Amino acid sequence: MAKRRITQDTFDAVVRENIEEFDMDDGEALREAIEQFESQGVDLSNIVKAVPKASSEETTDEQTHKVLQALESLRGELGSSLASLGEGLKLFTEQCSLGFAQRYLAAQKDAYPTILSCCQRAGVNKEALSAALAAMSMLTDGQPDLLDAEGRGFLIGTLRTHLEDPDLTCQAVRAVRHGCLKHEQNRQDLVKAGALALLTGAVARHALRPDVVKEACATLRVMTFDDDVRVPFGHAHEHAKMIVLEHNGLKIIIDAAKAHPGNLSVLSELCATLSRLAVRNEFCQDIVDLGGLKFMMTLLADSLDCQDLVKQVLSALRAIAGNDDVKDAIVSAGGTELIVMAINRHMGNAQVCEQGCAALCVLALRKPNNCKVIMESGGAMSALQAMKAHQAEVSVQKQSCMLLRNLVARTRDFSQPILDMGAEALIGQALATHRDCGDVARAALRDLGCQVELRELWTGKKGSLTH
Repeated sequence: MAKRRITQDTFDAVVRENIEEFDMDDGEALREAIEQFESQGVDLSNIVKAVPKASSEETTDEQTHKVLQALESLRGELGSSLASLGEGLKLFTEQCSLGFAQRYLAAQKDAYPTILSCCQRAGVNKEALSAALAAMSMLTDGQPDLLDAEGRGFLIGTLRTHLEDPDLTCQAVRAVRHGCLKHEQNRQDLVKAGALALLTGAVARHALRPDVVKEACATLRVMTFDDDVRVPFGHAHEHAKMIVLEHNGLKIIIDAAKAHPGNLSVLSELCATLSRLAVRNEFCQDIVDLGGLKFMMTLLADSLDCQDLVKQVLSALRAIAGNDDVKDAIVSAGGTELIVMAINRHMGNAQVCEQGCAALCVLALRKPNNCKVIMESGGAMSALQAMKAHQAEVSVQKQSCMLLRNLVARTRDFSQPILDMGAEALIGQALATHRDCGDVARAALRDLGCQVELRELWTGKKGSLTH
């Protein structure tokens, strides 16, 4: 059931009442208000949990929160010098960076039109424009609905006007990303306005700037998301195809990876983006042909201890292995052994185990020779160890079950060795614990030759589709 919500004014009134009527100090009054509302099942995630303060000693009757004081001050700076405006913007951004509740409260008090006016007032002054873009990016973080047609136009115009400036490009790209996350309409409108060309262009033009490469790749990735629950069908697949076919995205990203051989955070971002673009069979092959597989194998071998990077490389390998020829190329390049090593090295991390088992699962699909290599590399044992280590994680259980099934689907000789490792009990436990594991767990048990009750969902015998 959805939690109740209250306004900031309601919360502040209770805090003030605790201070004035019950003679509590500020800290006690605040704690009491929080406990009171939480005990009533109220969601306080959008509430600034602070005691409102007067903006100055002379105006003690006018109390408000610091973020609103910063916003009011900023409105007063709109007609001042650009230097003063920049300082006001920095103060407002600093207050918004404290949390979503501050940003939400500012938005409720019409901060967005003020920030957009500041962006336009900044003109081509780099310092003022940078501060204005940072404020817009911060305000729209978690609030993409704020970004309107005028704001989208401003961001696209800024990216076009300041193509050669990496700092302003980075700020504008971040604002685009925040405006697109969980907002399909903003994505589609920005893509129509030319955002994909500007984003891939930013990666290519500023390939040596790690901050720009990371921000632009993260934003390209967001353009391929289907995360807006308000929209039944998004354009995620179309956007991925456009990035590759119309904007040479694969080559640009792989070239950028070659420019940052030692920067693990950049390489992790690039791998994550490649995995979102491998949406067609030929794209998977293109990634191999452009040197993407070689770079991923080297990266995985050299950075096995870096958990986040390992997870992203495994995800990318899983994505490109959708192509049968690429499956063989990964196995031939020693990918199977590296994936198993990665799972074993990070057995305590559920996401690494999930992605590793998923990658092996795809490599094994319809490929008996690959299954043999996976078995010889200890892949089945690693999958079962992952099931043991993460019994509460349904994603790990599902991927492991699917891997075990793929290993024996065309090579029955592997059934007994896998059963000897204790597979039946672990799969049975997954079946009993996780409803979502039902189909894959039963299929794994069946193909392993175990007794399993296969549910008959519908026989077509009772009733009729017509009256």
